[in-house]
Amino acid sequence: MQLSGADIRLLRVFDAVVRHHGFAAAQAELNVSQSTISTQISALEDRLSMTLCRRGRAGFQLTQKGEAVHAAVVRFLAASNTFVSETEVLRGTLSGTLRIGVVDHVVTDPNFRLSEAISALEKRATAVRFELVQNDPQELQERVRDGSLQLGIGSFSRKLKGLASQPLYRETNYLYCASNHLLWSVRDEELTPEFVTSMRTVGRSYWRDDHWNNRDFPNSPAMAQGMEQQLIMILSGAFIGYLPDHSVRSWVQSGRLKPLLPTRFIYQCDFEAITRPDVEASPLAQAMLKELLAVYASPA
Repeated sequence: MQLSGADIRLLRVFDAVVRHHGFAAAQAELNVSQSTISTQISALEDRLSMTLCRRGRAGFQLTQKGEAVHAAVVRFLAASNTFVSETEVLRGTLSGTLRIGVVDHVVTDPNFRLSEAISALEKRATAVRFELVQNDPQELQERVRDGSLQLGIGSFSRKLKGLASQPLYRETNYLYCASNHLLWSVRDEELTPEFVTSMRTVGRSYWRDDHWNNRDFPNSPAMAQGMEQQLIMILSGAFIGYLPDHSVRSWVQSGRLKPLLPTRFIYQCDFEAITRPDVEASPLAQAMLKELLAVYASPA
């Protein structure tokens, strides 16, 4: 089939619906009504002569063909964006959409300096459109590898093949309990690691099962999707858990949280910037990475 401008628009709608896991959630990005989105998806299905997704009371779900089509759409849109960027570079300008993915709870870290790099790039490439999204580490890697993101920043304990990485900084995590937890009134010198590890713990869903700080805690009945959700569980007083020191500094200062045996229960995460390899990375990704590395090469 020959793709028209209208077809490409429908493909972008389909991609947004899949990324947001449904019509309703995609409304904000597409800025149209749910009924309009439904009509557009039906038009795409008619154009392709296949059913891409099922929708109804059971929720949104891709068909097997829909999954294959979406994978092709992701590759097509990434290639289209790269084409625009590369042709603009030949004209001596940078333009197009730069999609950057980050993990959650990074803005409170003074070592997270992406905003400085964005400012530097925006000043010399005002035609660039920036999109910033949040994903867990595994999703970030997958999206950078398939081209739907040009740059990702996070800590990646299990790295996917086919990506280039640049070290940026290190994040420190401690084990915390809330003021309404039974360990709050126990002094550190009276605590033993064995007693602490017997407590009920909340972890994050994207931690690896074999991560050493998960193995330390056999009684882990609670799981959170991200750090903010994990903090809510810890503040309940029912669980203890690891969190980055920068993300809970205000809670510690206000007397709501405290670290437990901080010289024992501590781990550090190396944060990196990931892109496709140099030969595959888009000009926008290369420009953004250059600005980011320049920022980290200069004093904070």
